[in-house]
Amino acid sequence: MSDMWTLKPVVLWSDALLALLLASVIAFVFYVRARPPLLEAWRRVGGSAAGMSAATVLLFFLVVGVLDSLHYRPLLPAKSLAAPQYSVEVKSALDALLAPLRERSEKTYSAPLAAHLFAKETVEINGQAVREFPRLKHGGAHLKDPAELPQDVTTRLIEGMATGAAVWLGAVLLVTLFASRGVGFAAGFANVWAVRTVVNWRAVLITLLPLALVIGAVAMLAQAYHVFGTDKVGQDVLYLSLKSVRTAILIGTLTTLVMLPLAVFMGILAGYCGGWLDDLIQYLYTVLNSIPGVLLIAAAVLMLQVMIEANAALFATAAERADARLLALCAILGLTSWTGLCRLLRGETLKLRELEYVQAARAFGVSGLRIMWRHVMPNVMHIVLIAVVMDFSALVLAEAVLSYVGIGVDPNTMSFGSMINAARMELARDPMVWWSLSASFVFMFLLVLCANLFADAVRDAFDPRLARRVRLPSLFRKA
Repeated sequence: MSDMWTLKPVVLWSDALLALLLASVIAFVFYVRARPPLLEAWRRVGGSAAGMSAATVLLFFLVVGVLDSLHYRPLLPAKSLAAPQYSVEVKSALDALLAPLRERSEKTYSAPLAAHLFAKETVEINGQAVREFPRLKHGGAHLKDPAELPQDVTTRLIEGMATGAAVWLGAVLLVTLFASRGVGFAAGFANVWAVRTVVNWRAVLITLLPLALVIGAVAMLAQAYHVFGTDKVGQDVLYLSLKSVRTAILIGTLTTLVMLPLAVFMGILAGYCGGWLDDLIQYLYTVLNSIPGVLLIAAAVLMLQVMIEANAALFATAAERADARLLALCAILGLTSWTGLCRLLRGETLKLRELEYVQAARAFGVSGLRIMWRHVMPNVMHIVLIAVVMDFSALVLAEAVLSYVGIGVDPNTMSFGSMINAARMELARDPMVWWSLSASFVFMFLLVLCANLFADAVRDAFDPRLARRVRLPSLFRKA
């Protein structure tokens, strides 16, 4: 058995699409480098303090999502000389990294950084039934006396923050070495903190400092405690929150792959061709907008859910079935959310088709498809890019709402909406269980906030009207 693989790689459809999306981003980087106008716009994004701070946090979420997309099936223990058998449970690289959090489950609720269960139970002590808070199996189990918990937590907190600070100093050194090429270390250090570089590295490093301190502290505390407590069945809430990041990223990005081609093609076609084709496309998206979005999505999700359950033999594992429902939700959200961008592109194309260079192309006999591809589309891509980045946060929130009402992702798929749905009954308890809702809120809030801040930076860099705006201080400048 030594020469056999101890794990079997599994590539889900969502994993492949996410890899394709990352490859497209890399290809887009090379595309931008070859076009000075686009490169200049992205340099303005790189020079934005808010944009680069948001991008730093988004990069952390992206790394978590990518690690959770590297799936495999572990090898089962061999019982004979038969062919190797692999587990039906699909795990990810993030599961392997967070194995202690995943495997150290408790009996039921426990508060953050607690050493006892949240509710009292009847236990027998010296032959007498006593109501008390039982000790946890894993959280704080290394403590001989629970009274040592505050001191132990403080010590681990300081050690974790010190480790995070050391990692941050290493990042500062790497950035300085990168910026000091050809100018010397001291000059490179001065350029970074004086923001004399193309990328606003100062904003990146300032954002990275609290991020490194928090990650270091949480990593150190998670070795002995449940940092965000446990849920009803004893699962670690920090583990559930990190596992939900991948779902949010997939909902926000894969939906775009469905929405974008339809919105761009229909919007440009309607604005350029006009006539009955314009009327038909307007009628189509007007009808879609007239139907309540939640009802339309709910009906489509329920029908696809019935189809998936009726063809359960097509899926070898529960992860594949859950992945199929996730992709179905992305497709449904994409097919119902393309109308807004389509309307924007139609209006912009109506203006572009009357410009001189488009009229000249028509006079020279250039075909309509070529004009739309070579002259119209490049001039509306700033709208497409801005809309895509700004719609990401809306799609993340949409998944949370849909999962809350029970028509979102599969119950086996961890998501922020599923966590909120499970926590709604916990708020009615006395005493109230608040940490599951708080953890999902904090993670989702950070993801959506950073996506919105980055979208604002992209909008300021690519919108030509904002690029030419008059700054407010100049209105009050003395002559």
